[in-house]
Amino acid sequence: MEQIGSEYLDDKLATVKEIDFLQYRSGDLPTWCPGCGYFGIVDAFYKACRELELKHEDIVAVSGIGCSGRTPIFINSYGFHTLHGRSIPVASGLKLAREDLNVFAVAGDGDALGIGGGHLPHVARKNINITFLLFDNSIYGLTKGQSSSTTPHEQKTNSHPAGNPDKPLNPIKLALSYDASFVARGYAGDPQGLKEIIKAGTLHKGFSFIQILTPCVTFDKEYRTWKNLKENVYDLNLSVKEKNMETAMRAAENEPFGIGIFFQDTNRPHYQDILRRLNAAD
Repeated sequence: MEQIGSEYLDDKLATVKEIDFLQYRSGDLPTWCPGCGYFGIVDAFYKACRELELKHEDIVAVSGIGCSGRTPIFINSYGFHTLHGRSIPVASGLKLAREDLNVFAVAGDGDALGIGGGHLPHVARKNINITFLLFDNSIYGLTKGQSSSTTPHEQKTNSHPAGNPDKPLNPIKLALSYDASFVARGYAGDPQGLKEIIKAGTLHKGFSFIQILTPCVTFDKEYRTWKNLKENVYDLNLSVKEKNMETAMRAAENEPFGIGIFFQDTNRPHYQDILRRLNAAD
């Protein structure tokens, strides 16, 4: 009887551990398309928050406009749905006002790298202690399938039926060139691996840039599909010594489907620490 009771208790504890992350999910049902990769992203986010034991009242998710803009609605925490392309400056101001909060900025590739592209270099150079999640499906989903800042060259879209004439931006190279102190890439189809990347970015003291590869199942039937991603995504497996700027830039140029941490500078002070030092010197 004692052994049976012990096994029963172990099963109950395992069940609680398995579903506890759902406490970070709000009561609102997601409105994304069936099969959207964003479900995997928020699943990884919930589990990262659970394993880091973040309190709900200490989490703030700040989003812009687009499919990713709905993310704060589905998180059981504070949230802020801002203007198009403005999640980074709003999140930055929030963190400067309330350093005790865990601030996450969320944006899609069009939102962050199109109209909001001018904010990335400044949050990176200041090294403000926020975590930025770039939901990158390489297309404008909410506004019905136009080419975005990361749409592949010559890919046919609703705005470029003959093929996209523009060269796409490389988000990882951009973040590295702007001197972000934490740069990583995850994959929506690997919530477990993405969870670990989000945890590492959240624990990092400074600006954390995380690009997340994900498909748009409605408007992209050619390039960023589940089939294409599953066949090409792989782990970078960069060692700690290899995570320097030179190696990271080379990997960013040549490994479009490599996932993992490209670069991390743990010695660089974040913005709030710099402000405290300057104020103390007065």
